[in-house]
Amino acid sequence: MSTLETNSIGKYSGNNVSIDDALNLKSYDTAGRDALTSVAGDLIYNTTDSKVQVYDGSAWEDAGGLKTAEIDYLIIAGGGGGGPAYNFSYGSGGGGSGGYMNSYNSETSGNNASTLPSLRILCDGSTTYTVTVGAGGTGGSGTSASANGNESVFYNLTALGGGRGNRRGAYHPEAGSGEANYSNGDSSQKFIGRPRATVGQFGQGGGGAADTAGGGGGGGAGAGANGSNANGSTSGGNGGNGLASTITGSSVTRAGGGGGAGGNTGGSGGTGGGGNGGSGSGNGSAGTVNTGSGGGGADIGINGSRSGGAGASGTVILRWATADATIGATRTGLTDGGVQTNGSDSYIVFTAGTGSITFS
Repeated sequence: MSTLETNSIGKYSGNNVSIDDALNLKSYDTAGRDALTSVAGDLIYNTTDSKVQVYDGSAWEDAGGLKTAEIDYLIIAGGGGGGPAYNFSYGSGGGGSGGYMNSYNSETSGNNASTLPSLRILCDGSTTYTVTVGAGGTGGSGTSASANGNESVFYNLTALGGGRGNRRGAYHPEAGSGEANYSNGDSSQKFIGRPRATVGQFGQGGGGAADTAGGGGGGGAGAGANGSNANGSTSGGNGGNGLASTITGSSVTRAGGGGGAGGNTGGSGGTGGGGNGGSGSGNGSAGTVNTGSGGGGADIGINGSRSGGAGASGTVILRWATADATIGATRTGLTDGGVQTNGSDSYIVFTAGTGSITFS
């Protein structure tokens, strides 16, 4: 039985008790607190969180304030579609990876930026947080241009969609990859891609070869590296490599750039799911689903048409300490794999849709 020791307890007013000196609660760190055999009403000071906490019979809650939790995230937008090929188009550019935003475990964020800060959120069961998983951009087909990827969102953070790969040829000198914008030049020059090189998101795409028969398209930007320029007039540039994250407990590489197409050799997609570029009148390959990777560009020599590969859909992954929060069961409009655990943490992987979530 616990013992209360004091020099004096005096009645103050009514049922109140006055204590002359400050009341010092027993202190525990989180590990020590969780090792206790607790009953409802137990009160301690948590030195890990610097908070007074009370046990409600099933969990420890912060006393006298709002319950919050720290959330780590990996947010990847949809990748851009690979460029099309139509009648003398030669090799078109690969699509760029979607923006890559990472706060977990001091791991690199997109464009080799430093780890982003975690988010602290309210866990009151009613405050909602938006989640959107961006779709990949469509690959170009015939005379129809490819499309940029779509944004992915968690709360107030937005990962930008990957840039589309450009078509190129004698009458469409758009050899850049990874974004619709390109620098001007004549048929004797490389047309250097000019994608959205964004800190904490992705790099930039490669440039296409000079506008000659069999000219190659540039590789799309990856989250971890720029796309490569086309190699002369025959080979497409490789897509930029993606980045690895252990937010789900094992290392997974995502967000590679799409390879540019080439008359002889298509560029390889970047690591992490980038689509390969077409070669010798070939279609581009699609990026791997839920990696946010770019699609490969298409190639055609004279007559006909070929299609660029579709950009991959993105993903939103959230991770938090299991003891600190529980995600709400209602996640209408979103597709996810359910709550998983890894050590003392929980995580959830969203693979499609848009909707709102809560924590308690």
